[in-house]
Amino acid sequence: MPSETAPTAGTETRRAPTTTETEGARRSVARGIARTRLAVGLGLAVVVAAAVVIALLVGPTRLSIGEVVGALGRRLSGREAASWRDTVVVSVRLPRALVALLVGGGFAVAGAALQGLFRNPLADPGVLGVSSGASLGAVVAISAGIAGHAIWTLPFAAFAGAAADVLLVFAIAARRGRGRLFSGTLLLVGVAVGALNVSLTTFVLSAALARYDAGRQIVYWLLGALEARTWDHVLLGAPAVLLGVAIINAHARELDALLLGEMGAASVGVDVARVRLRVVLASALVVGASVAVAGPIGFVGLLVPHLIRLVVGSAHRALLPLAFLGGGLFLLLADVVARTIPAREIPVGVVTAAIGAPAFLILLLRRRTVGTVA
Repeated sequence: MPSETAPTAGTETRRAPTTTETEGARRSVARGIARTRLAVGLGLAVVVAAAVVIALLVGPTRLSIGEVVGALGRRLSGREAASWRDTVVVSVRLPRALVALLVGGGFAVAGAALQGLFRNPLADPGVLGVSSGASLGAVVAISAGIAGHAIWTLPFAAFAGAAADVLLVFAIAARRGRGRLFSGTLLLVGVAVGALNVSLTTFVLSAALARYDAGRQIVYWLLGALEARTWDHVLLGAPAVLLGVAIINAHARELDALLLGEMGAASVGVDVARVRLRVVLASALVVGASVAVAGPIGFVGLLVPHLIRLVVGSAHRALLPLAFLGGGLFLLLADVVARTIPAREIPVGVVTAAIGAPAFLILLLRRRTVGTVA
């Protein structure tokens, strides 16, 4: 009788997955990623809300939850302030917290957009010299003595400096590129113009140091601070920051395509020149408005996008909104730290640099190599 032999080990053939099974696996993975991003977004929103409450409680005068809630309730209902504590909450700490959220979120979104646009993980909101241009405008206004004429003069001068910087960078880059704006040319021109702005700012500062008040004000502003921010600063900065962030978010799909490179993006139908122009202008609008109301605050636009990207990936549809929340949270907590140090209140830019520089170095050492953002 013929004997039945069992199949030997290693001779079994595995069935290849069908198209339906592959598509089902992809959908399952996509749903898992979407749930992760939603959970991260909700978690960040809750933490941001808690940080705002902490910012309203903390300061030279400690307030209770009941006093903060009562002050906000009376403000919303249109009733008069019951005491000076209401004024502290509504007119001092709340606008300061909102400026921190707007500026931090704006810097982070601009940084994420520029990193994706240039495929450079070291790109930050100052890569085109916009921050240094805004700083130069503000320093000139302070040195000329016009910054104290009205609350809007210093932010207006800073924004004018940022706008002039963008026009100069684009004019030189377009001329060098024979009418076309190349990413590499923009970066090089931005670095050169930024260096020129820094040298001019240093020159104005050295001349202003002969006058103690002007020199002290310039140095303090250049460190980046949220002290004495009011509702006027919120109204000055919010429209430009939110408009720029909305424009950048509207180009999330194109930024995803640009992660493949400019030729790869063009092959899938992306108008690279138009997208580059819009994203750069929107980023400049955000950075110029942010620097105008808070000064040049570093490392927010460089560090936060990296941290968010580690959690949710490089897809800009999720990265940009989460970067806005993460940047606002980072700057808000840094401002709380700046206000709670026992000595005199220090500029928030010092805190962001003290936290951001070591954290970014740790990220670089963990990755070992600096590659693209994809």
